[in-house]
Amino acid sequence: MVETDISITAADLYDYYLMHNYHSSSGIVGSTAGALCVVAGFMTQRWALLIAGLVVLFYIPVTLYGKSRLQWNATESFHQPLHYVLDEGGITVSQGEVKENQPWESMVKAVSTSRSIIIYTAGRSASIFPRAQLGDQQGALIEVISTHMPPAKVRIRS
Repeated sequence: MVETDISITAADLYDYYLMHNYHSSSGIVGSTAGALCVVAGFMTQRWALLIAGLVVLFYIPVTLYGKSRLQWNATESFHQPLHYVLDEGGITVSQGEVKENQPWESMVKAVSTSRSIIIYTAGRSASIFPRAQLGDQQGALIEVISTHMPPAKVRIRS
């Protein structure tokens, strides 16, 4: 069992949005198209193509940065710590009087970035665990996730 309090920041949301976007098919296609435009622009010396490629490459991270700031400001629950309990029954999240439990069977996948461990509870919904806030509990969290989720759904690097 792991029990921890997590305070989500706009930077944590930005990390989640980057991970989610660049691991989706549209993010991969957009990045590839932007990179190809930059390379083709250099090779053919067509500066409009180069500029278009750079715009495509920088548009996504810039808009995701803005989206993370807006989302954090608009969501009151991010301004107070979330209390997580991960045990045999699943993940229980509470904040004040509100409590929600999700069984392990309903978890979609668990992934990691250099900043966070992310457990997807639905297609675009996730629980974000910033590594900096986990401290000594990071190993225990990874162990609980790996124990209760099928290996095919867990892509966490320590």
